[in-house]
Amino acid sequence: MDLDALRAARQGEWQRLEQLSRHRRMDGRGSDELILRYQDAAADLSAITTTAGAVPLADRLSVTLSRARMRFTGTGANLLSQLPRFFLAQLPAALYRLRWWTLGAAAASAVVALAYGLWAANDPQVLAALGRNNDLKQLVNHDFVDYYSRNPAASFTSQVWTNNAFIAAQCIAFGIVGVYVPYLLLQNAQNIGITGGILFAYGRGDTFFLYIAPHGLLELTSVFVAGAAGMRIFWSWIAPGARTRAQALAEDGRSLFIVAIGLTLSLFVSGIIEGFVTPSPLPWPVKIGIGALALAAFLVYMLVVGRRAARAGETGDLDPFSAGARRILAD
Repeated sequence: MDLDALRAARQGEWQRLEQLSRHRRMDGRGSDELILRYQDAAADLSAITTTAGAVPLADRLSVTLSRARMRFTGTGANLLSQLPRFFLAQLPAALYRLRWWTLGAAAASAVVALAYGLWAANDPQVLAALGRNNDLKQLVNHDFVDYYSRNPAASFTSQVWTNNAFIAAQCIAFGIVGVYVPYLLLQNAQNIGITGGILFAYGRGDTFFLYIAPHGLLELTSVFVAGAAGMRIFWSWIAPGARTRAQALAEDGRSLFIVAIGLTLSLFVSGIIEGFVTPSPLPWPVKIGIGALALAAFLVYMLVVGRRAARAGETGDLDPFSAGARRILAD
């Protein structure tokens, strides 16, 4: 192929494609012309690369085609411009949709933890099965409290944040199977209940609540929300409603993945409280007040801001264009 001859014959059409790709506004006729000239130029580029390989002419034409393609396919919105909608609409709406599922997860966990706690605290045989008397005393008098100050606050915060965020992500990722989330919540409630039961059995129930409350209020709520999100994904294909199961999984999966991102932030806050506030010398009312304030802020965000976003029609899902909507709607 004579590249100079091809350039001379097509240069005008390529320049016209370049001009059209730079227009800010375009009517129907201009759009049709853009697509036709794009198709012709793409054919020219294919012929050039097939016969001549990677040559400067092909590179320049490829840049022109890329610019033209963005005119009719669009470009993604700037990340910073999406942050207000994410934090003020998508995330709170997605959290608000999980309010009853979260309440159910919290209630079930509380019942299980209380049952195990009463069992361990009131049955000497259970305590004997959990460990020797000296080992249990070591846990009650030292290990439980020392856990929060054994490592530097910064590294401890990072450790608990990473662990809790991983648990939350697991709940959402594997929630679709239906059994993983109940198992994880049951295991968590069982551990809390047995630990509390041991401390109560040795007369240190106040220590249990004092060390759990500051960070546990927000941390456990975040875990319950993660469990609720996982079960909601499972339920979306069990009972999709008017949607197909594929649509239900896609829509709920996208919106609940947003929840995973939000929980990473809330668990980071609880990790800071656990690492810096719980073991600090601050008075206990102040420590618990900090934890209660963090929980209150989360609940206001979830229930008040989320309700407002939901009433405005937000579901937490992507907008139709970003989600790949295939149905044409007229305004």
